[in-house]
Amino acid sequence: MRFDLIDLRLFCEVVDAGSITAGAEKSALALAAASTRIRNMEAALGAPLLTRSRQGVTPTPAGRLLLKHARGLLDQAARMREDLSAYAGGLSGEVKLLANTNALTEFLPEALSSFLAAHPHVSVDLEERLSDEIVGLIAEGVGDIGIVAGTVDVGALQTYPFRSDRFVVVTAPGHPLAAGGPVTFAQVLAYDFIGLERSSSLQRFLVGKAVREGRPLKLRVQLRSFDAVCRLVEAGVGVGVVPQTTASRAEKTMSLAVIALADDWALRELTIVVRAGEALRPYARELVESLRAD
Repeated sequence: MRFDLIDLRLFCEVVDAGSITAGAEKSALALAAASTRIRNMEAALGAPLLTRSRQGVTPTPAGRLLLKHARGLLDQAARMREDLSAYAGGLSGEVKLLANTNALTEFLPEALSSFLAAHPHVSVDLEERLSDEIVGLIAEGVGDIGIVAGTVDVGALQTYPFRSDRFVVVTAPGHPLAAGGPVTFAQVLAYDFIGLERSSSLQRFLVGKAVREGRPLKLRVQLRSFDAVCRLVEAGVGVGVVPQTTASRAEKTMSLAVIALADDWALRELTIVVRAGEALRPYARELVESLRAD
């Protein structure tokens, strides 16, 4: 059998996304070309690699074994590319960074800027995920570095402190919640809510919290950024939950009430996670050092 690196990278992306369509998009391939490559891999092996259903795809036992070897080969190829970067032009390396919504929107734009300026030939593949998803993906070798909420169980991963922040409730100044002190998320669920789009890891987290409270999250509109959430909150459309850093910035230009959240999960200690006992590739190691020092 002959699998090239494009085949192996495509297969990993398909399994990680749970979808051939999403995997093809991540691999910059047309869906038809991606499907053909997957079928050719299965034909060459003589066994199915994926179980297909309406919910997406999952790897078969043969697929899980291929996934393990594919990730190892792709990691070796990336290390080779970095080792040879001194002799080559263009991009010399890539670091895959997985982060939750808070880290991605509030801290990483500035934190990454100094690293990318100092490493013009390195690219960072940044992906937003839920914190518990990130822990599993880093442990499996899907990403190089993760940034997660300090409340999740990181298992055997190596950790480093990154940032601290707190989620707060923002409302229009005349809103009933603005009259009192700290509120619980259960109290917020009584009002119309302005949230982030469904793919946001924070939005999925809040929906999960609402389910555990046994009450619906009454979403009026979903937007792509915390700043946009604050603008609609100011207009009186609903209430929102945003990081304290966002609220402090928005207060300078908008008329908002900022109320503390009393729930324990509102305090967010953000943590860098990497695989323990395994040497990071040089650029990934330098990015961790940059994030810790920034």
